[in-house]
Amino acid sequence: MSKITTIKEAVNRIKSGAVVHFGGFYALGSPEGIVSEILEQGITDLTIISNDTGTPKEGLGRLIEAGRVKKLYASYVGLTPSVPKLMEEGRLELELVPQGTLIERIRCAGYGLGGVLTPTGLGTVIEEKKQVIELNGRKWLYDTPIKADVTIVEAYKADKAGNLIFRRTQNNFNQTMCMAAELVIAEVVEPIVEMGAIDPDDVMVPGVFVDLLVRKGV
Repeated sequence: MSKITTIKEAVNRIKSGAVVHFGGFYALGSPEGIVSEILEQGITDLTIISNDTGTPKEGLGRLIEAGRVKKLYASYVGLTPSVPKLMEEGRLELELVPQGTLIERIRCAGYGLGGVLTPTGLGTVIEEKKQVIELNGRKWLYDTPIKADVTIVEAYKADKAGNLIFRRTQNNFNQTMCMAAELVIAEVVEPIVEMGAIDPDDVMVPGVFVDLLVRKGV
């Protein structure tokens, strides 16, 4: 079965209410074509895990502005002014997670680990909502892994087997997210090449982790 499909067919695999790892860093590496198709298909009530919310016109911000996100895990939301308003109206639940803790929680899900022990947040209001563990004479906050139903990312290059290469900031969260979901969809910028055309040393995500490939703009 070919991994290459249309954006419409790929997004049809994403259901309302799904938990989604959303790639990108301030919209760089965000799968804009997939976002457009999610809006077109009316998919809603999503739980999104992302470094940030992009902007109202780019990346995840487009889904938030359209009211398609019910819960959000993110490190920064400052470029999307509607987030505080949606929270006040009870239309969006937000969990702010320090960036290092967030990526480690995703990594733990991908590697089958039990969670993260971190000192970040001790002595703050965050501690009130977390389990505190004493280990080796120190206190740590325990954070659970975050696994998703679907990961959606933008890749720079891919071959037909699904081996991916990211370019620069594209890779900030994308590589780790591809290992922590049941279904991984990559939107590829460059034309998808034959197997063997990518040097194995250049592969950032092996094709075994990638389920569907779509060409950006197609």
